[in-house]
Amino acid sequence: MRGHSDAANAATEALAAFLDYLRYERRLSARTLDGYRRDVDGFVGWLRDHGITDPRRVDSQHVRAYAASRFRHGLTAKSLQRHLSAIRAWLRFLVREGRVKANPADGVRAPKVERRLPHTLDVDQLAHLLDLPGDGVLDHRDRAIMELFYSSGLRLGELVGLDVDDARTPDGLLEVTGKGRKTRRVPVGRMAGDALDGWLAVRAQIANDGETALFVSQRGARLSARAVEARLRQRAIEQGMPRHVHPHMLRHSFASHLLESSGDLRAVQDLLGHADIGTTQVYTHLDFQHLAQVYDQAHPRARRKG
Repeated sequence: MRGHSDAANAATEALAAFLDYLRYERRLSARTLDGYRRDVDGFVGWLRDHGITDPRRVDSQHVRAYAASRFRHGLTAKSLQRHLSAIRAWLRFLVREGRVKANPADGVRAPKVERRLPHTLDVDQLAHLLDLPGDGVLDHRDRAIMELFYSSGLRLGELVGLDVDDARTPDGLLEVTGKGRKTRRVPVGRMAGDALDGWLAVRAQIANDGETALFVSQRGARLSARAVEARLRQRAIEQGMPRHVHPHMLRHSFASHLLESSGDLRAVQDLLGHADIGTTQVYTHLDFQHLAQVYDQAHPRARRKG
């Protein structure tokens, strides 16, 4: 009876071991860890419903059947790719641990994702959007936020996570913590630097004592992601922009404009912090002087006045 119970729990125990590996050895963020847990647990539950409780019994046909089932029930190709990536990583871990002999998910691929081009603003539209009027504290803050989004290609989570000390590096680069808690350093253009200086000069007027956040609300605490989205949307309306503007649109515009001007795809990729979850310490090997040179030469709002 005990042997049957152990077999029934084998897949669940194997998932728990995998999550411990991701948490303590890979040191992934809680959000990333939850994603792995949901995706692999969905597969484990499907296996259980089909009478399979031991990972050693899983073969490629099971993985394909699971993928087909999820796709028929409306899971998008992009989400299915993520699910299969998580399942593949789980089974790869089990191979490494000697729990299974081979990875049955290696040859299984999701349907191709139809690539949609991200919405961007052109240089003239960005110049108009960022030409914010006003000299109040919140005007300085919002101007600095918008300039940093476009100047440095930041994600929304990266911007709201910034502390004051991140903007005070000796070489003038901005220290950013991205996905998977990986850090990178990005240049700050002249106009963004000026806007940031203007905000730092008045930040103390509303920031709470001891608050480390670079950007704070009127109540003095760290500004939330939702508040930044709402503020950007409102500012775009005030500036008469023709479409809904969100933080990622500024990031897309940053990438598009920089790539158009430089043609250096690798540099743009590095500046954006694009890396797979499994990539380790990629930023420690970057040539920051090269990236800064590409940035200064190519980005519309980084060029110095002659």
